[in-house]
Amino acid sequence: MKFMELGFRPDTFYTVEAVRSVSSDLQNDLIIQVKSTKYLLHKFPMLSKCLRLKNLVSSQSQEPETSQDQKMIQLVDFPGETEAFELCAKFCYGITITLSAHNVVSVRCAAEYLGMTEEVEPGETENLVQRLEHFLTSCVFKSWRDSFVTLQTTKALPSWSEDLGITSRCIEAIANGVNASPGDDFASVMETGLSRNRSRRRRDESLCNGKAENSRWWGEDLADLDLDLYQRTMVAIKSSNRNVSPRLIGNALRIYASKWIPNIEECSPVLETVISLLPTQISAVPCSFLLQLLKTANVRNVSPTSKMELALKAGNQLDKATVSELLIPLSDKSDMLYDVDVVTMMVKQFLSQISPERRSTRTQHRRSHSEENMEEIQEIRGSMSSSFPPLLVKVAKLVDSYLQEVARDVNLTVSSFLELAESIPDLSRISHDDLYKAIDIYLQVHQKIDKTERKRLCRILDCKKLSVEASKNAAQNQLLPLRVIVQILFVEQARAAIATTANNITNNETAVLRRSFTTRREEEDVQRVEIKPNGGFQSTPSRFMALCSIPRQPKKMFCKLLSISRSLSQRI
Repeated sequence: MKFMELGFRPDTFYTVEAVRSVSSDLQNDLIIQVKSTKYLLHKFPMLSKCLRLKNLVSSQSQEPETSQDQKMIQLVDFPGETEAFELCAKFCYGITITLSAHNVVSVRCAAEYLGMTEEVEPGETENLVQRLEHFLTSCVFKSWRDSFVTLQTTKALPSWSEDLGITSRCIEAIANGVNASPGDDFASVMETGLSRNRSRRRRDESLCNGKAENSRWWGEDLADLDLDLYQRTMVAIKSSNRNVSPRLIGNALRIYASKWIPNIEECSPVLETVISLLPTQISAVPCSFLLQLLKTANVRNVSPTSKMELALKAGNQLDKATVSELLIPLSDKSDMLYDVDVVTMMVKQFLSQISPERRSTRTQHRRSHSEENMEEIQEIRGSMSSSFPPLLVKVAKLVDSYLQEVARDVNLTVSSFLELAESIPDLSRISHDDLYKAIDIYLQVHQKIDKTERKRLCRILDCKKLSVEASKNAAQNQLLPLRVIVQILFVEQARAAIATTANNITNNETAVLRRSFTTRREEEDVQRVEIKPNGGFQSTPSRFMALCSIPRQPKKMFCKLLSISRSLSQRI
């Protein structure tokens, strides 16, 4: 913390019956009342530094004779407390005063009010206003910590601080002092805090006789600010400092929201401000934090625009969400428990990021399987897993699991259920087991819906993508329409036929390969190598090529043949 000392005389102020006086051989000739405190001072030191007091005393001297009480100067609209006035009075007497980031704002406003500028006596040494401005410029605004502390003290005198430019200069100093390069690791930045320029710190300490500051991350410090100052500071950081990564901005907003939203009754302004400050970059803010904000915004009086902005940002990272995070409650005025429409909006936003050539549009299922061949049934499972975006497959599983949870809501309509289920491209669902579970739960909870609604609900179910276990369960499910059960039985029959055909083909191929292998071995045993009378080999290129074409250990067979030929030649 930087500080500055002015004056050299000892403190001679004392208190007698709630009256502050100065110990002096001269009689007091100036009475000033600030708030509830009365000061007995002297005109010469005070009027030589304070232009306002000089003018007030001059106007009193032109009036007729008045009583002692009427001569008392009352500073009714004095900014700040009596401590600031007393520091200004001590400066006029040459008494030592200590200024720091904690009191410089109040003293600066008091000095401005009293008119302690060079206009009082031109040519004299610097007055208090000039001294304070020099201290602010050379010390306070060059230290991030002091600038932050000074900014916090401006909330006691907001209008005066704005008029004197203290607030804006503090915010500018804080924004320029925040320094974290985009390449820095997020965790290391959190641990080491604000990185500061060492040469600047040494210069500040030499100028202001300050001590080294403790390292602390700036996001934690800014969380102590009021909403208005916080918003202005974050806007300045985002606009003026390009070295701060969006992830740091997002984490700072998360710290501020977690501190203020749960602890205040009316948190809508905080929510609106945090949402407006969210970075535009994807993954700058965790999806879990966005969904947490959306849950709070859904039950608070937050504008629909802010809710939509949160939903779109969360939709960009929907693959990182969990089912519990997507269970966004609705307000008490709504009949449904969870906001299914906003999840549908997230899914559509997520799909908009995927290129059309990689995204499949939803196709309507035809339930007349009599015209479908068995090859389609055989290849349907897992055929798109290698070419389809894996993130979209993950989101499809997430949505199906989410549907299982919201299906328990008795007020959930079939239209809302279908809109969310059909928002997922058909090919991204490799398996329909989870979707069948969601439909089964919905039918169990909503048993009063008519047959038309049941058929409409089950039209999204693809029986070819059900596992054997799910198919067995669905075939015995009395809540499903009869047509769906027939389709499931047809698919199971087709699977059984495919399995039987494949088994026969495998057995036939095995028998053919076995016979072929036996025949080839018999031919190998019959073949012999012809030897010339002089012991040489007869050229048999066709047999040699035949031996080389045998796939089983051709080199070993050739070596064996060579050894037999050598032994026969030795006998001859």
